[in-house]
Amino acid sequence: MVFIGYCIFYALALVLLNRDIVTTTGMLYPRESETREVRSLDGLWNFVKSDITNPTQGMRDKWYLDDLSRVRKTIPMPVPASYNDITTEHAIRDHVGTVWYDRKFFVPMSWSKNQRVWLRFGSVHYEAFVYVNGEMVVRHEMGHLPFEAEISQYVKYGQENRITVMCDNALIQTTIPQGKITELARDDGVSIVQTYTFDFFNYAGIHRSVHLYTTPSTYIEEIDFTTDLSKNNTVGFVTLAKVKIGGSVDNEAASNDLHIRVQLLNKEGIVVANTTSKSDMTAILEIKNVKPWWPYLMHHEPGYLYEMEIFLIDSNTEELQDVYRCKVGVRTLSWNNSSFMINGKPIYFRGFGRHEDSDIRGKGLDLALMTRDFNLLKWVGANAYRTSHYPYSEESMQFADENGIMIIDECPSVDTENYNQALLEKHKSAMEQLIHRDRNHASVVMWSIANEPRTGQLNAGSYFQYVANYTRQLDNTRPVTAAIAVNSADDKAARYLDIISFNRYNGWYSNPGRLDMITKRIIDEATTWHEKHNKPVIMSEYGADTVEGLHLLPSYVWSEEYQTELFSRHFRAFDILRKKSWFIGEFVWNFADFKTAQSVTRVGGNKKGVFTRSRQPKAVAHLLRKRYFALGREVDECTLIPSDLFTYITDGSSTRSSKHDSTDL
Repeated sequence: MVFIGYCIFYALALVLLNRDIVTTTGMLYPRESETREVRSLDGLWNFVKSDITNPTQGMRDKWYLDDLSRVRKTIPMPVPASYNDITTEHAIRDHVGTVWYDRKFFVPMSWSKNQRVWLRFGSVHYEAFVYVNGEMVVRHEMGHLPFEAEISQYVKYGQENRITVMCDNALIQTTIPQGKITELARDDGVSIVQTYTFDFFNYAGIHRSVHLYTTPSTYIEEIDFTTDLSKNNTVGFVTLAKVKIGGSVDNEAASNDLHIRVQLLNKEGIVVANTTSKSDMTAILEIKNVKPWWPYLMHHEPGYLYEMEIFLIDSNTEELQDVYRCKVGVRTLSWNNSSFMINGKPIYFRGFGRHEDSDIRGKGLDLALMTRDFNLLKWVGANAYRTSHYPYSEESMQFADENGIMIIDECPSVDTENYNQALLEKHKSAMEQLIHRDRNHASVVMWSIANEPRTGQLNAGSYFQYVANYTRQLDNTRPVTAAIAVNSADDKAARYLDIISFNRYNGWYSNPGRLDMITKRIIDEATTWHEKHNKPVIMSEYGADTVEGLHLLPSYVWSEEYQTELFSRHFRAFDILRKKSWFIGEFVWNFADFKTAQSVTRVGGNKKGVFTRSRQPKAVAHLLRKRYFALGREVDECTLIPSDLFTYITDGSSTRSSKHDSTDL
């Protein structure tokens, strides 16, 4: 009977149901306007670490009812930033469980009149409980994604207020990403240890900006639009599929008393299109002589953005109720079984996998670092990157829009395994929150639903079928991919994708040191993926760890020479594959060195970066730069050739005999 019961339990565990999940509302990026104010709560907060063996003590003792400094000694902690590397304490860097933040803020008396007050977090990793003046206002699970709450009824106007945040970094088998909590014996007792299989450090804390902002009582809550082109890309269309209004009376007659006026302005501030909606809050704008959004190096003016202004108006009085502005890139996407196109032109992706990672700040938003990264992306000639292995900051998405850098937008699912119902529902929630946040970005051209999932496991097929189909249900204007590391014979997920991406480390994890075992293996594997699924193929990761300044000749693993030669062998494979139209991109792993969990195979972290963690180039960066700009000239007919791309050697005009003797030495 016990055996039969176990079999029934195991069978039920393998059955996955495609249940509905709670969807996101609101979440427009905070922007000031005639009707809205925005205040930053970034700065130094007070910080307390819970006892690792008693993570729920703060909840039980209700630390949120008073200043944290009254219950424990606090230390200053910058926001936004990961807390792990700020201090010199092992206990904070390696902490597992809950930590607490608080700070004081004022709300002006003027905000109490006919307005709503909102509190918004760009990201807290992994789970957050937020209190205002001792009252819980929002709870959110999922790092790297924003959340907000209206706090109008919780704040004291014209007085000081307190915000308290409890953050929990624990990862288990039903979180996205997954992890495990274990107990290990130590010299003086037992340690609580967080383990995970993914190869980057589990930074935690309030990672992105915190804002207070206001809206009118009746306000623009959501905007969802698509774009299109016609007549040989000379006429553009922006279709407002949904402008959701919040705060209006919940009856049809009242909603009929509102309408929107929409206009598009070009970079010179000239109105190029405008229209007025009816009560359904939808609209279509037509742009004559449109300037399409093009990727970097595909056009002399890449990343062209219009500004869309949306005015919410009372139809009876014509009084302005709310104003919201956002950027719009007008472009089309299309794909088939052998190509991916923007504005009708085939794309060859050349770029990177990356990480939001830097010394001291960890995964905290750093605008200086972000600006440097985009300068390096353009310097090296890349046109794309993947947000490996989680959603990046909203500010970086805006930067990509403006610079014409294409984004493969990835959810936080990495090394996914042990598929179960709870995990499936959180995975779908992660995709829903990501798409809700990023659906209006021109730079986002593809959704990645996972990185290196264990797709050979028994029910991986049905699991990823549900996730992929749900992603298309949310947005059918972009293709779905996932970076797969399982070989094609064992994989059960790729059949449900639109574009196949695969990760492989020939010459590193496979046959390390063997440069003669790279080119053919890449060609054979890419061909196998395409022949099996008849879909476009991208190599989404390749590379080799490289210690900055280590030079060995002949080349040897970990040296800059070896990384350069390994890249060159991959380039040969890519150029052969490019002649087959279905191979559409190459992504280096990684853009820059990054921190990982401590390991004897990681000297200060993962060193596969083309750039160091301080964003300086290794030798291979110059080789890659020459390749990417050469591809830009060949594939995209780019005329931009940096003056410093090639170092002067000789003018080649010598009239001397080609014979050489000892005087040439």
